[in-house]
Amino acid sequence: MSSGEETLSDEAAFRAELQALLRRAHQTGVDVEGGWECRNGAEHPDWDAVISEVRKPDGSA
Repeated sequence: MSSGEETLSDEAAFRAELQALLRRAHQTGVDVEGGWECRNGAEHPDWDAVISEVRKPDGSA
């Protein structure tokens, strides 16, 4: 699991970390669809994250 202190140097690294997090959550039965407010204190911006399942390009689930 990520410590949250690793440096993400580019969008590809961010995408890989997010993909790994979503896969782990799905594999353990966590419902990952929905929206979450991520409050980060005064020194960092706040974020709103929305996760939606999408159809694969070949039409499978």
